[in-house]
Amino acid sequence: MTINAGLRLVAGFFVLLSVTLGYYVNPLWFLFTGFVGLNLMQSAVTGWCPMFWILGKLGFKREAVVN
Repeated sequence: MTINAGLRLVAGFFVLLSVTLGYYVNPLWFLFTGFVGLNLMQSAVTGWCPMFWILGKLGFKREAVVN
């Protein structure tokens, strides 16, 4: 699995988890949903995301560069 696919998988899992926890446990969990969304927007603008580094260390492959 590539880093980009892994990032989408982790982000989707965190969003679903935080929405579920916000609905069933405590509405403050919705703040985590907002954090995930803001981090995705920040990484789109800056090109930097800490999860890229973590997934790389876990052995996920980088996308092939096509010229």
